[in-house]
Amino acid sequence: MEVIIQPNAEAGCLLGAGIMAKMIRDKPDAVLGLATGRTPLQLYHELIRLHRNEGLDFSRVTTFNLDEYVGLPAGHDQSYRCFMRENLFQHINIDQQRTHVPDGGAADLQAECREYEQRIEAAGGIDLQLLGLGRNGHIGFNEPTGSLRSRTWIKILSEQTLKDNSAVFGDFATMPRHAITMGVGTILEARRVLLLAFGPAKVRAVTDMIEGPLAAVCPASALQLHPRATVILDESSSAGLRYAEHYRWIDRHKLDWQKHG
Repeated sequence: MEVIIQPNAEAGCLLGAGIMAKMIRDKPDAVLGLATGRTPLQLYHELIRLHRNEGLDFSRVTTFNLDEYVGLPAGHDQSYRCFMRENLFQHINIDQQRTHVPDGGAADLQAECREYEQRIEAAGGIDLQLLGLGRNGHIGFNEPTGSLRSRTWIKILSEQTLKDNSAVFGDFATMPRHAITMGVGTILEARRVLLLAFGPAKVRAVTDMIEGPLAAVCPASALQLHPRATVILDESSSAGLRYAEHYRWIDRHKLDWQKHG
């Protein structure tokens, strides 16, 4: 696991956007796994800027989002399809037919889960998967104690996740209690993983993910098994790491070809 500690969330998002932009430039038909929530917003803003000002071309890119609330139609203002449209897709030259978000309103949710896996496979798999990190260690909507080999499935959201997301959603009482999410096994099959985690609220989850044991109580700890997982932190989220200075030392002494490519 590559751990990169940046001074603040802004610097972390800019670095993450640079990694994603390099992937797109090196492979114009890249398949990207995308995340929603507050954490990647500035990263998406930077990708939009790179598109507008530097010609970053998304015309051949394919995307798969991690998750979607069950019961919300794509047009609902709190759906993740709406989030992606407003915060990225409508601002870049991506082919909307190449953007995929699980259908939380599907009549047969289990069939939708199977078909989502099939669509990822048909696209050749995910080249780079962007992740955030929940305060309880979840990635996607894979909550603690779930299977670390899971495929796209329907998850019951934890009380902690509902509380964390209610500020954005607007009302805890009316939030959906279920979501379709890529499974941990699906995420681990991405050829590269890029996780962002910022702020003091993420200290425990970050520490458990990087330096704790591999355990289902912290789903993100499964990334310890990934051959190319990059974790970008800010100073506050890294405050609990025992080996923080070691990670900084490693980052300073990388060979040119190893530097954030």
